[in-house]
Amino acid sequence: MISSPPSQSSLLSTDLLAYYRQLSLESLTVVDVETTGSVANDCRVIEVSVLNASLKKGIYSQQTYLVNPQVVVPEMITRFTGITQAMVDRGTPAAEVWTECLPALSTGVLTAHNLEFDYGFLRAEYQRLGIPFVRPPQFQFCTVLLSRLLLADLPSRSLPALVQHFGFEVGASHRAEADTIACWLLSKWLLTQVQNEADEPLLSRFAQQWVRLQDAAIILGCSILQAETILSKAKITFKKSKRGNTTLYPRGEVEAVLWQRGRQLSLS
Repeated sequence: MISSPPSQSSLLSTDLLAYYRQLSLESLTVVDVETTGSVANDCRVIEVSVLNASLKKGIYSQQTYLVNPQVVVPEMITRFTGITQAMVDRGTPAAEVWTECLPALSTGVLTAHNLEFDYGFLRAEYQRLGIPFVRPPQFQFCTVLLSRLLLADLPSRSLPALVQHFGFEVGASHRAEADTIACWLLSKWLLTQVQNEADEPLLSRFAQQWVRLQDAAIILGCSILQAETILSKAKITFKKSKRGNTTLYPRGEVEAVLWQRGRQLSLS
């Protein structure tokens, strides 16, 4: 049984490593959806792919559907995905697709690149059918979050950027089948690193992750204002997010402050 996952940003690196080592032994259910927009309750899924795999067995099933939810496909979505209104109109009715996908989606660890997006759409589609769809936190795996820990030095951790970085041969991005395979290959690479590398080099890579001030405060066990003061006095490196509205700190430096504070308390 997988233990509940620690918060990606606010728990210690050692906790995160133990969790991902445990997760690497599980079967994954990798999913990708293409949609008519970004808001799950207002928009619809027009393509879905579900892939079942594990590090031990590799891929053992995949199903992909063009979905007909009987809605208009915006031109912007067609330009982005290549999925046209005619393709969707010839697709499988939504109720049939979600009935077919439910057994596969209900097993293994639900996995996606930016899982919050895909999971939100899955829940909304099943809610329309009156079917509750809930995957507990210990059965959820977002490859974006682990990428931030293991690939902190890359300029972008978007799925197309990672496909290019690793040279995955999966076909065009922004189509469900290709993106699901890409997410599986990324999951395989990330979790294989977790399984096979020693603690020290992995924790060194985790240390490069940039965490928000509010997450640094949770690591330090204090308020945001106190954390800002503590990190400023310790002369910890910081930077602003791309949008400039969030202060970020290196995880390793924040954890070093925590250990130093703990040492000082034990000596006092």
